[in-house]
Amino acid sequence: MSAKAPTLLAPDRDGIVKAARLLADGGLVALPSETVYGLAADARNDRAVARIYEAKGRPSFNPLIVHVADMAAVERIAEMPGAARRLAAAFWPGPMTLVLPLRATAGLSPLVTAGLPTVALRLPAHPVMRAVLAAFGGPVAAPSANPSGRISATRAEHVIAGLGAQVDAVLDAGPCAVGVESTILAPAPGGLRLLREGGLTREAITNVAGPVQEDVTPGKVEAPGQLSSHYAPEVAVRLGGAAQPGDITVGFGPGAADLTLSETGDLVEAATRLFDVLHAADRLAADRQARAIRVSDIPDEGLGRAINDRLRRAAAPR
Repeated sequence: MSAKAPTLLAPDRDGIVKAARLLADGGLVALPSETVYGLAADARNDRAVARIYEAKGRPSFNPLIVHVADMAAVERIAEMPGAARRLAAAFWPGPMTLVLPLRATAGLSPLVTAGLPTVALRLPAHPVMRAVLAAFGGPVAAPSANPSGRISATRAEHVIAGLGAQVDAVLDAGPCAVGVESTILAPAPGGLRLLREGGLTREAITNVAGPVQEDVTPGKVEAPGQLSSHYAPEVAVRLGGAAQPGDITVGFGPGAADLTLSETGDLVEAATRLFDVLHAADRLAADRQARAIRVSDIPDEGLGRAINDRLRRAAAPR
């Protein structure tokens, strides 16, 4: 574990090379993706992966997403049924994760898969993260770069505030464009299962692959983001309804509020701003000694499904 604050790296050639070198040495590096910042480590290194769980305070039964640079790396790690290939062709690189059968020769740390016979894989689209993956030359485990169960990080300053000296370096490429984690899908003989709502909308998926079976909070966790309580600020989150005296209010669309996800009611903007606004609301609640954050209703369509999924988990009993 680092004994000092993390090194801040620039999103240039020098920063990319330094990030890759730290990963090769077993370090933890917060990397930008189009979704959120990820807490990255060499997915083949038991000690490095264990440091992810330790830094986040993440339960060991909650598997990690492995990020790779190209389809050749996917093929080395997992089996690819036909449905998975169609989804990959349509949506990779991008905010989609596929849960696939793990190859016996994959070479990943068993901590990555939490003992499951499957592995969650993604090809990110962010050019800086792709450059780090190419320079590193191997698979990287990278859950969201925040304490487990707390608000995800969409800016470098969120990472530093949440994890601080537990991270060796943060590669700062500015705010994340999508703002919510990847959509997680599991192709299976019985049909396509949706394990987590995310930055790829259900409508886009069904246009390519047909209907999906929702399985976002199963009895047994088989993918990240399925715990009932997650993404939570320090204070309670309340969804919809009338604000109570002293509540910190988060609006959507026209209307007075302390903070807003989108003044125009734009779901893309709201998704991009979601975690940034929740961080700001949490700070404001601490300043005002407020007991709750009240969030306006969000339409449950398109990216609104992913936003509502995160808000419901943030509001769940802890």
